[in-house]
Amino acid sequence: MRRVVVTGMGVWSCIGRNQTEACESLRAGRSGIGYDESRHEYGFRSPLTGIVETPDLKSLLHRRLRTGMSQEAMYAFMASREAFEQAGVDEQYLMDNEVGILFGNDSTALPTVEMHETMLAKHDTALLGSGLIFQSMNSTVNMNLSTIFHLRGINFSVSAACASGSHAIGLGAMFIRQGLQDMVLVGGAQEVNPYAMAAFDALGTFSARISEPSKASRPFDTDRDGLVPSGGAASLVLEDYDHAIARGATILAEVCGYGFSSNGGGISQPSSEGSLVAMQRALNDAGMCADEIDYVNAHATSTKQGDEEEAIALTRLFGDKRAWVSSTKSMTGHECWMAGASEAVYSILMMRHGFVAPNINLEHVDPTAETLRIATTTVETEVKTVLSNSFGFGGTNSAIVLRIV
Repeated sequence: MRRVVVTGMGVWSCIGRNQTEACESLRAGRSGIGYDESRHEYGFRSPLTGIVETPDLKSLLHRRLRTGMSQEAMYAFMASREAFEQAGVDEQYLMDNEVGILFGNDSTALPTVEMHETMLAKHDTALLGSGLIFQSMNSTVNMNLSTIFHLRGINFSVSAACASGSHAIGLGAMFIRQGLQDMVLVGGAQEVNPYAMAAFDALGTFSARISEPSKASRPFDTDRDGLVPSGGAASLVLEDYDHAIARGATILAEVCGYGFSSNGGGISQPSSEGSLVAMQRALNDAGMCADEIDYVNAHATSTKQGDEEEAIALTRLFGDKRAWVSSTKSMTGHECWMAGASEAVYSILMMRHGFVAPNINLEHVDPTAETLRIATTTVETEVKTVLSNSFGFGGTNSAIVLRIV
């Protein structure tokens, strides 16, 4: 099997519009959560969300290319642009070589609503224009990026709820390991408009700590009252190790393990057993044991049942082992479809810069997590190995093991 390495990364999120900004926020324990007045006016129970800036693409892309881009595709373009630049992959390289794309995305609500509203008002499909079809398809991200960057390798969306971005990384690594691709752009993207989150709000799963937005996301804390939705995009350039060395690329990290499982239970029911299977499978794939993991980027979203089930699984796997644990969702909120990809980027940033980001807002540790070594403040330490967890509705679980080469 060939080795799979990361040679480029990019991020566009509520804690940073690039790696530098995101790294600074992670180290400082800075939250990107805010109050969205439009959600309050729309009728949300909770108007809290990650505040993600809309990129201005007018100077970067021709109008013809922008027409078919959804909100999440715009975010993904910015993240992918940064990732390719860091990897030393320019337009000529992409024209001359076959590069694939696997992107996690599980919904695109805004263009669907816009089409419906136009039809209600005008009753004429001719007024919908040509771009909305490409914006409204679940494959909106990879179809737009493959067109913009001239990608001619594997090309499809990974739709697996909140594990989408993580599964995209795992599948990309599998294609490279098996010799089917030398380079694959992988990642995850999530729209942040109110239409995308109204149904989630209806479930009562969002935090109502409206007076303190930055303290609303509280993974593993007994006083948590729900998650905070967020979004943006994150991209990683995965590459065969020998291929990367041959072209003189800088290697940021290695994707050495991928684990997965399905709970097979209730559609929104988390499972400590399913989580454990995915984590153990990732470690087995990497040829590692729990003792060798320096840091766990937990999925923990700040919901009671989800946090508890993951804490139980982590305790069973790690016990009193040395691994630090934190959930970067305490700062970012739950980035949903992009979370598995962004948290891989966040983890590699920690590995590259020698620190563990804090699990902020943790004041009273849930009893199920008491034995875990949770970082409540920034820990300046060497991080060589990371286990990153992502779990989603429908019982889909993904775990990725990363290490510094």
